[in-house]
Amino acid sequence: MSTPTVQPRYVQVSEMLIRDIQAGRLLPGERMQPERSMAETLGVSVGTLRKALDLMVEDGLVERVHGSGNYVRAVPERAGPYVFFRLELVSGGGRPSAEVLAVDTLDKPAGLPEFGTSMRAHRIRRLRRLNGVPAALEEIWLDAGYAPALAAGDLSESLYQFYKTRLGLWIQRAEDRVGVAPVPDWGRGFPLTAGRPAGHVERISWDQNGARAEVSHTWFDAETTRYVTRLR
Repeated sequence: MSTPTVQPRYVQVSEMLIRDIQAGRLLPGERMQPERSMAETLGVSVGTLRKALDLMVEDGLVERVHGSGNYVRAVPERAGPYVFFRLELVSGGGRPSAEVLAVDTLDKPAGLPEFGTSMRAHRIRRLRRLNGVPAALEEIWLDAGYAPALAAGDLSESLYQFYKTRLGLWIQRAEDRVGVAPVPDWGRGFPLTAGRPAGHVERISWDQNGARAEVSHTWFDAETTRYVTRLR
């Protein structure tokens, strides 16, 4: 199977820090850790961290003060690729990554909520990790009307970014229904065995025109992972 497109490490680090700002773990005006300490905490080189911070400075999210350090400027208004991502480690945060397990184009099965205009959909199955820890299984159904075909090697770790840049599809809002459901039998690499109860999220996503574009199911290991949404 083809390897999905992976963002450069410094981009991953910048997006993780943006998530921390959006979630309120880094506050406007707050002085960030010294770069060497922060790089050690994140498990990256100082050079990688500085490239990530350079991106954030360009976006107006971080201000460098000579002789003092790096400061958070403001909560970002832009929608980063993980703006709808709601899973975190129980210990807090965690950099998301994804391994594509399978991509198939199928007739839409009975039981899914209605979405899209095509009779067929692309089914994407992935293993999600947070800081390298296997955390969740995802089964995403994208209406086939948005793309005639999908290949695993075309996909980036953030599907919503892939939709936007490659398909011209913007996910504008989503509705999550959180509960418990048994783990499916296709989830290699997931710590819970098939049939065991796990946290479960059914999501319906709408495109920029207000149409239902996608339906997904996520099973997460509640021992290591939690679903978090914050209001402000």
